[in-house]
Amino acid sequence: MKALIDTNAYTELFLGNASVAEVLEDAEVIYVSVVVIAELLSGFKAGNKEKENRQYLKEFLRQGGRTVVLPVLYETAERFSLIKDALRKKGRPLPINDIWIAAQCMETGATLITFDKHFRDVEGLLIWEGF
Repeated sequence: MKALIDTNAYTELFLGNASVAEVLEDAEVIYVSVVVIAELLSGFKAGNKEKENRQYLKEFLRQGGRTVVLPVLYETAERFSLIKDALRKKGRPLPINDIWIAAQCMETGATLITFDKHFRDVEGLLIWEGF
């Protein structure tokens, strides 16, 4: 399985959530969206352990060659536009960053590792929900 870790799942992993660790352990590749990294870095700045949190993130991103940082590409933007339009038509908007994350997940064929139920509104998205 290919996995894409959402911001809240990364936080749960950092806090010791065994179910997140287990699903990531079984993944052949772990994708981390640059959007997730931006959310994490922003959160680190708001806390009082920015240096430690940045170091943990760097270590996570280096693990065994299985972790891949995903940039936002033109194809990602195309998928973003399709997802956002479909959600608009259903009257089920998502936060903008989550649409980017969903687009990258679909672009790579990965399963999204998340604790956010609103991703269920994205048709065709593979989701592992931690609740």
